[in-house]
Amino acid sequence: MKKYIISLDQGTTSSRAIVFDKNQKIIGLAQHELPQIYPEEGWVEHDPMEIYATQYGVMAEALTKNNISIDEIAAIGITNQRETTILWDKATGKPIYNAIVWQCRRTAEICEQLKKDGWENYIKKATGLLIDAYFSATKVKWILDKVEGARERAKRGEILFGTVDTWLMWKLSQGKIHATDYSNASRTMMFNINTLKWDKKILEALDIPEQMLPEVHPSSYVYGNADILNNAVPIAAVAGDQQASLFGQGCFEKGQAKNTYGTGCFLMMNTGDKPCRSKNSLLTSIAASTQENCVQYVLEGSIFSGGSVVQWLKDELHFFETSAESEKYACQVSDSGGVYVVPAFTGMGAPYWDMYARGCIMGITRGTKNAHIIRAALESIAFQTHDLVECMQKDTKIQLTALNVDGGASGNNFLMQFQSDILQIPVQRPEMKEITSLGIAQLAGLAIGMFKNLEEIRAVQRNITVLNPAMPEETRKKLLHGWEKAVSRSRDWVEH
Repeated sequence: MKKYIISLDQGTTSSRAIVFDKNQKIIGLAQHELPQIYPEEGWVEHDPMEIYATQYGVMAEALTKNNISIDEIAAIGITNQRETTILWDKATGKPIYNAIVWQCRRTAEICEQLKKDGWENYIKKATGLLIDAYFSATKVKWILDKVEGARERAKRGEILFGTVDTWLMWKLSQGKIHATDYSNASRTMMFNINTLKWDKKILEALDIPEQMLPEVHPSSYVYGNADILNNAVPIAAVAGDQQASLFGQGCFEKGQAKNTYGTGCFLMMNTGDKPCRSKNSLLTSIAASTQENCVQYVLEGSIFSGGSVVQWLKDELHFFETSAESEKYACQVSDSGGVYVVPAFTGMGAPYWDMYARGCIMGITRGTKNAHIIRAALESIAFQTHDLVECMQKDTKIQLTALNVDGGASGNNFLMQFQSDILQIPVQRPEMKEITSLGIAQLAGLAIGMFKNLEEIRAVQRNITVLNPAMPEETRKKLLHGWEKAVSRSRDWVEH
C-alpha cells in the first residue's frame, strides 16, 4: 500500500525529511545540520554535494527509523531555500563552484551596474523583483564570469543551472529531470511572471545562455521519478519554502497572509490571480500553483536576519546554550532598557533594500545587561515584521485582521506576544510546527490524487494558539519611534 508522502525540506541551515500519512499527520522526521561557508565578509556558500548528501541521508533515516519501506511511499515533495544558485557539469554531475546562498552579497556591484544601465523598471515589471544580490540571476552571471570556460561550456549545453529544488531533482532522478516550478523560477530575477517564461532580454543583458535553465511547471505536478534504492518514486510537488508554507497555512484566498520566522523572516500575502505591483519595495512572486499556465500571485517582504539574530547571540556571543533559552532571558527584564538591536548582518531587506547597512546595538548604558540585549534582539524580529505589514497593507489596501505564523522562532511565546502587541492584531500559531513540509506534502497529494481538492485538505481540523494584543498604544508608539531611529543609524554604513 502506497500510503505515505515524504517531504524533503532543504533549508538554509538544515536538511529535513518528514513523512506524512493520508490524514496529514507526521509519521516520521529526521534532520541534519548543513554547514555554512563564509569565504569573505558578506559571502555565504554551501557545498552542493553536502546539500544532496544531507538531504538523501535524512530521507533514508526518516524511513529506516520509523520502519517504513520505500514501497509505502506514494510520492516525494521538495521544498527548498530559494534563490540559492548551483551550476554543475551535465556529464559528470559535479558542481563547477559552491552553491552561492541567497544571503550572499558578493554580486552587489553587478546589481549597481544593472541599475546604472537602466534595467530597474524593466526587471521590476517583468519579474516582480527589485535588482538585488539576493536573487539568482547575478549569482549565475558571477559564476559564469569567474569560472574559466564556464560560459562557453554553458552555451554548448554542458553546464546546467538550478536552484536547490532543481539540483535535488536532478540528483534524485540520476540526471533525468532538469526542472523547477513557477514559485522558485519567480525568485531568480530571470523569469517573466506575466508570460510564465524565462525572460530573453534579461538573459541577454547578463549573458546567461538559456539552454542552461530548467523547464518550468506548476508546483503540484508529477515531474518524473526519483530513483531510491532501485525503486521509482514520483516527485509530485516542488515549491519554494515560503510558498509551501503559505499553502500549508491554508492561505488559498486573496488577502490571507503568513509570516515564517526562520533564519530570515518572510511575510507573504496571497493577492489572487493578478500581480500586485508594490509601491513600497515589496516583491511580487508566484504562489504554489496547481495548474499549468494558471497561477496566483503573492506579495512578499523578506527580512534577511530573523532567527539568525538568536543564533548569533548563541554561537558568537555565547549568551546562552540553546536558542529556546532566549525567551527565559527576555522575560527576566520588564523591557529592553532602551536598547535596540538592528540585525543588519548582511544588509537590510524589505522595505529598505540597503545592501550597505550593517548591524548595530543602540541605547546601551552602564546598566545594560545581557538580558536587555537578548530582549532587544527578539524585539527586532517583531519590529522588522511590523515594517513589512505596514507596507503590505498600503500596497494591497487590505487591512490584516490576523497574522498566521510558523517557523522555528514562532515557538517563542515572548516574541509572538510582542509581535501581536506591535501589530495590534491577533497572532495565530498552528500546533503543527512543520507547516512548510505539510504544504509540500499537500501539493504532492493533490498531484497524485491522494487528496481530491483544496476542500478535502482544508477539512482537517488544526489546533491553533491565538495571542491577542495587550500593549498600551502609547508604549507601542514610543517603541516604534525608537526602532525607526535605530534603523536610521545602521543605514548605508559600508563605504561604497
